Amino acid sequence: MAHDDSNDPGMDRRHALECMIWAGTGVLWTVSGGVPRSLGLLGEARAAEGASTGFTFLQISDSHIGFDRAANPHATDTLREAIGKVGALPEKPSFMIHTGDITHLSTAAQFDTAAQIIGGAGFDVRYVPGEHDVIDENNGRAYLDRYGAGTKGAGWYSFDQNGVHFVGLVNVVNLKAGGLGNLGTDQLAWLADDLRALSASTPIVVFAHIPLWAVYPEWGWGTDDAAQALALLRRFGSVTVLNGHIHQIMQKVEGQVTFHTALSTAFPQPAPGAAPSPGPMTVPPGQLRNLLGITQVAVKRGEQNLAIVDSTLAGA
Repeated sequence: MAHDDSNDPGMDRRHALECMIWAGTGVLWTVSGGVPRSLGLLGEARAAEGASTGFTFLQISDSHIGFDRAANPHATDTLREAIGKVGALPEKPSFMIHTGDITHLSTAAQFDTAAQIIGGAGFDVRYVPGEHDVIDENNGRAYLDRYGAGTKGAGWYSFDQNGVHFVGLVNVVNLKAGGLGNLGTDQLAWLADDLRALSASTPIVVFAHIPLWAVYPEWGWGTDDAAQALALLRRFGSVTVLNGHIHQIMQKVEGQVTFHTALSTAFPQPAPGAAPSPGPMTVPPGQLRNLLGITQVAVKRGEQNLAIVDSTLAGA
């Protein structure tokens, strides 16, 4: 079960909280006033219970369609299993976000397979690219041709849902030394303009592939210019930042900003610093499904917290 120190009444939320959470095929987020709260596996029922006063949405990440190495030779099958789990949820989500690395090598066939499987969820999906989605010979054109309609630049955009403002950012183009993510001046200028007219009481959900906080810069697990984006978000009373890329669940709370990374549906990666380098981590076959999952988020009007549930493929 996911561990959530942020629910400890003795925890001062003004200080940064970092906690490793190893239970999650994804995350169940229930949006209550815009601030996320991880409920654990048993929280799924609570989030669905409150959906009538708000809405739920799902996060999946790092499908890596086309990956077939020892860490998981059947990444297509585990994505299909994750989407099956989505279909079995008692409360149908309003939409789903995919936080990147849809494919492993940005090929047309891999994008086709991913679209066919994810389309089985039966509702709207919003995407941002991972670095594996923009390695085609045309520098990401394959991704933009499929998912770029209505977006700016390399694929960034925003939309509103029931009073919550969602911002999809792209930080996988022109990566910095060591693989650190990068937003760039054009995107930061767009973000400033996008947020300018919003009231400080508007709940904000930001999603991008690479974490917007320094999880482990030595492995490129962070975004070089994230501080500039976060400065633009500081005036808002509730900000939730959802990322993928590191294939494990970590959470950090700084003031009114909650950062949460999701599991992959393809393969796990080692904990920061626990191996010589990041990359696919092979585990005994019986353990793999405990390390893959989905995330559901429930937004509930009139409450202070956004409820997040990470559930694993093995935890159905």
